[in-house]
Amino acid sequence: MGALDGIKILDLSRVLAGPFCGQMLADNGAEVIKVEAPGGDLNRGFPYALGDGQTSNWLAVNRGKKDITLNLKSPKARRLLDALIGKVDVVIQSFLPDTAEKLGVGYDRLRELNPDIIYCSISGYGAKGPLRNKPGYDTMVAAYAGLFALTGEPDRPPVRLGVAAIDMSTGMLAYSGIVSALLVRERGAGGQRVDASLLESGVTLLGYQGVAWTAGGVLVEREGAGFNRISPYGVYRARDGELLVGAPSDAMWAKLCGVLGASHLMNDPRYASNETRCQHDEALRGDLETLLAIADVRTWTDRLETAGVATAPMNRLDQVLQDEQVLANDMVVPAALPDGSTVNLLGLPFKLSGTPGQPGAAPPEPGQHNEMVLVEMLGLSPNEIRELQDEGAI
Repeated sequence: MGALDGIKILDLSRVLAGPFCGQMLADNGAEVIKVEAPGGDLNRGFPYALGDGQTSNWLAVNRGKKDITLNLKSPKARRLLDALIGKVDVVIQSFLPDTAEKLGVGYDRLRELNPDIIYCSISGYGAKGPLRNKPGYDTMVAAYAGLFALTGEPDRPPVRLGVAAIDMSTGMLAYSGIVSALLVRERGAGGQRVDASLLESGVTLLGYQGVAWTAGGVLVEREGAGFNRISPYGVYRARDGELLVGAPSDAMWAKLCGVLGASHLMNDPRYASNETRCQHDEALRGDLETLLAIADVRTWTDRLETAGVATAPMNRLDQVLQDEQVLANDMVVPAALPDGSTVNLLGLPFKLSGTPGQPGAAPPEPGQHNEMVLVEMLGLSPNEIRELQDEGAI
């Protein structure tokens, strides 16, 4: 039994944020029907290409779904969509507001078709304001929301985040909004609209750096891999690679010196306090890396962790996805392909003890479930489905 068993979702969204939301709903038991244009979602053509028409972008956010194709420019396809709206609990869409209205999938119209519908709209810059009709892209919104300004070395230009953090976090936040709306609907509140956007997610991710400005007028700037106000805290080179080491207190600094056998650093007046260590951070880096060069990363992380010093290896993705701790928490899971083989995907980001989620089959092909959905949900005959195909409606 999944937490969302019996809930039906129509996923009209594209690329990453909305589809990831839909995948999380499917992982937790909802029946999610992905709606694509007959040519397929744009995401099917984005990097990284994996062969056989598959891309990592598509595989990452569409497992466990059924897939139908609808040409929403066709009146017959739009009538099919209207009929489906009346039979589902949730709609997810990521069209620009004006485009949604032109296609007949705006909130007011869908609410007339199904007053209990939970309507989730995912946009680039929010449902209100002068940019409400501006397309949103993860990297561009990250720059707009200030995340670039906080990422990189202080004396070099800003750099982009290495992952699609805004897209993926927007999917998670949309999921939480939908589940919240479903909960209050169960309590008699009826359907409602859920708005999520890349911009609002990006501003939320500013966290304490954002509040430093709103509450105290403090403008936080780029600090690289560490913190300007804590030393040592950053990436340091050992014999065979790099590791992150942090000593945010004098007690932790003493432990670090003990592990390194560096009583001379403890007694150096330049390093007597966090304030003086920050003032001599470059000299301290040189001294630490001279000591760290005598052993490999694994040796140092083991010794530092045993002593209670904050540390972590600088893992590559291949190391992360084969790591014992990552695998122990089911963060790499197999998904069944139509030919009976499997492909490894990423696991669920949260776990429920009583109604655990179950990752579904690998993402479907375009229109793979046209007949199943249109027959089971709308009662169409095979002949009617063939006519719709011939007319380009599906």
